[in-house]
Formats: sequence, C-alpha cells, structure tokens
Amino acid sequence: MAPAALPAFTRELDQAADQSRQGSDLAPLQRFIAQWAVFVHIQRRPGLAADFRHWEDTAESGDADQARQAAREIGRILDEAHTAVGLPTR
Repeated sequence: MAPAALPAFTRELDQAADQSRQGSDLAPLQRFIAQWAVFVHIQRRPGLAADFRHWEDTAESGDADQARQAAREIGRILDEAHTAVGLPTR
C-alpha cells in the first residue's frame, strides 16, 4: 500500500469497526475490505495507478466532455479491479 494512504486506511478501518460493533453487523467491515482490495489492486500496477490518477485529475480539471470521458475510464478501471479481486462490478 502507498504510505500516503495509511492514515486514510486506518481512519476508515476504525470507522468500519465502530459501525460493525454498533450495529452488530459485518457489512461495514466487508465494504471496507472490498474498497481497499480494489485500491491495492490498482496501486500494485504502476501503469494502471498512473492511468487512474490521470483520469481523476482530468475529471476534476477538465471540461464537461473530458469529465464524462474520465468518468467512463475510471469506471472501466474500477470494474476491472473489482473483477480481478473477485467482487461484483456495478
């Protein structure tokens, strides 16, 4: 995992654990694990991670057409990552 992501990972793990305890439900922890499995899958592939960051930047700073293209590409990358880690796609 990217060292810069560690604070977010820890914060989100704590939140998911608290929600699971409060609701006596494993769903928040399962969502946390799925989200971070996708993140790690993308980050372990430098080219894919660079593409993902490029499309995130494009979505934030581009015009409406660029933002739509970025959303499609981000969705494609996330769908592929979900499939790779054995999760259903959207």
